[in-house]
Amino acid sequence: MVWLIVLGSLALLVTLLTLKTSRSDGVYLGKIHAYRKMMMYIMPTRNESVVYYDDYADASAIEAYLAAVKPHFHADMTHMVVAAVSAALKHNPTMNRFVSGRRLYQRKGIWMTFAVKRQKLNRAAKLAAVKREIPPEQSFRTLCEGLQENITVERSDAVTYTDKEVNTLSRIPRPILRFGVQLLRTLDYYNILPWDFIKNDAMYTSVFTANLGSLGMKAGYHHLYEWGNCSMFAMVGKAEDRVVVVDGQVVVKKMIPFRFTYDERVDDGLNAGHGIKTLIDVLENPFEMLGCVAADGSDDHPIAEPPEAKKATVAARLEHQRQVTKAS
Repeated sequence: MVWLIVLGSLALLVTLLTLKTSRSDGVYLGKIHAYRKMMMYIMPTRNESVVYYDDYADASAIEAYLAAVKPHFHADMTHMVVAAVSAALKHNPTMNRFVSGRRLYQRKGIWMTFAVKRQKLNRAAKLAAVKREIPPEQSFRTLCEGLQENITVERSDAVTYTDKEVNTLSRIPRPILRFGVQLLRTLDYYNILPWDFIKNDAMYTSVFTANLGSLGMKAGYHHLYEWGNCSMFAMVGKAEDRVVVVDGQVVVKKMIPFRFTYDERVDDGLNAGHGIKTLIDVLENPFEMLGCVAADGSDDHPIAEPPEAKKATVAARLEHQRQVTKAS
């Protein structure tokens, strides 16, 4: 009799957990196309669902903009990439989704994780993953100041949350560690993983970016991590000379390569293309899209929200790019 009660209680618990759709980091999207819903079962992991994209951004405007803001605050290519990716997610929110427990969720907020070298000038130093939430109305200057705080901490002698987590886990015997990791995966699958864990884990993020150009490296196509719920990885390579056509003329321009790895289950390739075009547009038009270039370093409008006088022109260009993508 006791065993029947125990088994019945366990069955009831499993049923309730299976029915639980709410998560601390996302909103469940129940009304999606049947085909997309089936994709969660046909392709249950991220790395069998990836689509690869590449694109290039003209380096001239980026270099000119960084030179213009240098007297007012520190900004580099990493800051600009984080800003451009956050703008892409802001204007293309369907990219800011993730799959968990074979269900589709809209992420709550824009969260960015980016790689930074622990000791900038030490070639043997390891990379650290920095995670930060990007408010939708944040200006580029405020974003740079916030990111710089994170980078300063990572490059100091301070013991970060990630350091504590990794150091603790590395001391656990393998059988126990394997069980513990599987337990966390199970809690995540059933949407009962604590928010404090999700908030601090770098792999529970909208996009992971890595600027390999700062290390003089070319960009590659990075895998997606099965741990966490990151749906896109963006890698940036060093600037390179490329032959391009401008107004019908063949010219050589310095271009910055981007490589994207994207989970196809979250949205179709057309909308992903729109998001990538937004990212490139921000980088190639930073004076309009990022601001902060007034004489006193002000003009702190939200990222990708240019002053009123320029909004119509920028909006028209973005719409033209979307139409070109759609036609192709």
